[in-house]
Amino acid sequence: MTGVSRVERSRATDRPRTASPTRSSSRSSTRLLLSAALVALACVGAQTAVAQAAPAAPAAPAATAAGFYTPPASLPAQNGALVRTEPLPLAISLPSLGGPFPGKATRLMYRSTDSNGEPVAVTGAYIEPSAAWRGGGARPLVAVAPGTMGQGDECAASKGLEHPILLEGDSVSVGYEDLSIYRLLASGVAVVVTDYVGLGTTDRLHTYVNRVDGGHAVLDAVRAARSLPGTSLRPESRVGLYGYSQGGGATAAAAELAASYAPDVQLAGTYSGAPPADLTETIKGIDGSALTGALGWSLNGFLQADPGLRPIADAHLSDKGRAALEDLSGMCIGDSLLAYGFRRSSSWTTDGKSLSQIVESEPRIQEVLDDQRIGNLKPSGPVRVATGVQDDIVPHRQSRQMAVDWCRKGANVTYEAIALPNLGDKIVTNHMVPLLTDQGAAIDWLKDRLEGRSAVSNCWSMPLQP
Repeated sequence: MTGVSRVERSRATDRPRTASPTRSSSRSSTRLLLSAALVALACVGAQTAVAQAAPAAPAAPAATAAGFYTPPASLPAQNGALVRTEPLPLAISLPSLGGPFPGKATRLMYRSTDSNGEPVAVTGAYIEPSAAWRGGGARPLVAVAPGTMGQGDECAASKGLEHPILLEGDSVSVGYEDLSIYRLLASGVAVVVTDYVGLGTTDRLHTYVNRVDGGHAVLDAVRAARSLPGTSLRPESRVGLYGYSQGGGATAAAAELAASYAPDVQLAGTYSGAPPADLTETIKGIDGSALTGALGWSLNGFLQADPGLRPIADAHLSDKGRAALEDLSGMCIGDSLLAYGFRRSSSWTTDGKSLSQIVESEPRIQEVLDDQRIGNLKPSGPVRVATGVQDDIVPHRQSRQMAVDWCRKGANVTYEAIALPNLGDKIVTNHMVPLLTDQGAAIDWLKDRLEGRSAVSNCWSMPLQP
């Protein structure tokens, strides 16, 4: 749990990674490889469902991304203000699709405010669709909050638009959010994607699953897109939010924070899929799973945001744990699955306690995690919450509880419990498959809101819902 500065952190191509321990059974190795493959399948396999691609726009001119992700010494005064832009060349083609993204992209850097109230530069991308919007009214805008990508700079979603599958040294980055972005663009919806605080930018680590950082980055991405010259967006363009997993937490947080932080961003609808709304419960689901590396990303991020936690970290972390966190700080999801999949956090501590046990024994950490809980504020606008009942990575129960909490506050909630059989314990399948099976319905729900159709809450049915 030691903090790792951006300057100190070794990049994937600079040094060998900590080797994964030898597995005693071929079954365990197969599970690791399967988990890594699932990330790619999320990007490749599901894209076959997007058959009605819009005509492709001409390719954007080549961009010089080198240096783009390094923030300047000073930032604009207003949240959402553009710092710099440049053309972003989209992927020439996507797996299983017969052409490029149906739109033209611009790489963005914009100002936001972090959880300490300090200005921060965030990167992302805006994509102007080549397809017409046929839903009536001005072309709408959807801010896409990516799911878990990792903590290395090369993991940024804006880079995934350019390189859907990136192999850099032993780093494996997969832009699996590309498929949801493609669906939206093909419908004529403009898209802005955030890279979140610290993911892509070179001045700090990514503050993984930080509620305030994530919510602010999403809302300010909307502001940045609106201020970009030469788009088809209009002041009356409706705004929606889309996110699953880490992205579901970020859009949920954004919906909660919009009224106080960004009252100018009126939300027509928010989709929050599998949100990690209660990190205390999510830690239990992740520990020992294929996604154990995400524990390192969250620890690195919270230690950066709150240096007061470092003495507690130093008291519990072993040398092995410190090395793991440093290693993970430069990893994307693909390589973390292979290097740290199915590890347990107890192997990182001096006394063999798990991270959950340490949380239970440390009131200061409990306070931090309680402050990260989503569901304490009423969200703005209608929201759709979807969670797989078998999800054992981002546990179903805590996602459902967020919906219950919102219903009790009088929010307009559409809750969808995705019932699927158990597809394999702790190997990400129970978490990833609902993303794919529900994506079409989620985007259709969001498009209805963007067309001005009202949403009917099903909060009344929560006692009957799993």
